[in-house]
Amino acid sequence: MKNDPMGAAMLDYLNGDADAGVVVISSLTEDDVMPAYYLFRDVAEMPELELLALEACRGNTLDVGAGAGSHSLALQEQGKEVTAVDFSAGAAEVMRRRGVRQVLHQDVLELKNGQYDTLLLLMNGIGIAGNLMGLVRFLKHLRTLLKPGGQILLESSDILYMYEDEDGSVLLDLNAGYYGEVKYNMTYKDHETGWFNWLFIDAAILEDYAVEEGFEFELLYEGEHGNYLARLWLS
Repeated sequence: MKNDPMGAAMLDYLNGDADAGVVVISSLTEDDVMPAYYLFRDVAEMPELELLALEACRGNTLDVGAGAGSHSLALQEQGKEVTAVDFSAGAAEVMRRRGVRQVLHQDVLELKNGQYDTLLLLMNGIGIAGNLMGLVRFLKHLRTLLKPGGQILLESSDILYMYEDEDGSVLLDLNAGYYGEVKYNMTYKDHETGWFNWLFIDAAILEDYAVEEGFEFELLYEGEHGNYLARLWLS
């Protein structure tokens, strides 16, 4: 079974299939469909959080999990230096065809000795960490990609609201681990990722982990549904 549903769907969309979409199966909610077109939005279609993140990028930026390259293209248009990285071969091809100048088809965890001023992780890019144990390893690795004084701009969400009952009470299985650790599987035509771990982390816990790894921390934006934009930097 092929394992690049996002890349395949994005390529189909780029080739004219306006209805291409990936089926998202999770341990938390009912199956959903992520339409490919959402990954191709331009600056005018981006939410405020993403616009703030793009504005905060400085120096040489690494766009992590860049997908169809929309954020990288926006940074290019602003005259900023940006490299897009994604482990999806389809995504890398889409980005090159769309005009992203510097594209890496690679797992960010395999990048070495990076000298970046900014690491950009939008659309819950910190989720790559998988779980809280993985978050420690991920933050340690991201530090190695930064120049002295470098920064990480990341989006995530506190998904505690998804466990609320109708009366507002919260039902959590305390034996099941941190509530933001979710399992996903994605399919598109004959492509399937298989089950993988993905992390949603509330800002307070993220701050604890970031400070432990030597970062300064600030919230740049808080949305209405638990989502936020955080800046981690090396002082």
